[in-house]
Amino acid sequence: MGKIVVSEFMSLDGVVEDPGGAESYANGGWSFKFDRGPEGDKYKLDEVMNADAMLLGRVTYEGFARAWPSMQDEVGFADKMNGMPKYVVSTTIADPSWGPTTVIAGDLPGEVAKAKAAHEGDILVNGSAQLIHSLTEHDLVDEYRLMTFPIVLGSGKRLFSDAATTPSTLRLTDTQAVGPAGVLILTYEPVRAEV
Repeated sequence: MGKIVVSEFMSLDGVVEDPGGAESYANGGWSFKFDRGPEGDKYKLDEVMNADAMLLGRVTYEGFARAWPSMQDEVGFADKMNGMPKYVVSTTIADPSWGPTTVIAGDLPGEVAKAKAAHEGDILVNGSAQLIHSLTEHDLVDEYRLMTFPIVLGSGKRLFSDAATTPSTLRLTDTQAVGPAGVLILTYEPVRAEV
């Protein structure tokens, strides 16, 4: 059974919007201000290379679909990104251009359960703030991997929704400092009530 892993670049105040600068966010590209070092780069490479699939929201999917097909590298990262199974949550995408892709247009909990049953390893969620809010609301996230940068942005899309009505308790399972800038990788698992 696979697990849903939210993997995000995040500011100290929880902003996940446009860390790479490809969107129109006023503070876009904020993650590039920091050197995460070779250990931070290796962490992200290993994470993708060890994943079985990706689960993305429409906006992130469309951005990745524009960028990744033309990418090349020496370590196989681009080949992995382009070749791995993808799930996109969208009611508007009918014929996805970046394959192999399955469109999830409804019943998010049911479709995520099917995806988890189809894979043994991690199903990575990158970007996709709105999707993460829905996954969190339905208690579908199995692990959060937060590469936390030492910056306070003040505004922007946040990892957790302000509209959440119930608290979510998380348990810290791993920490790692990478690079000279003090970037922290924090890994959490949801604490679920015993049934």
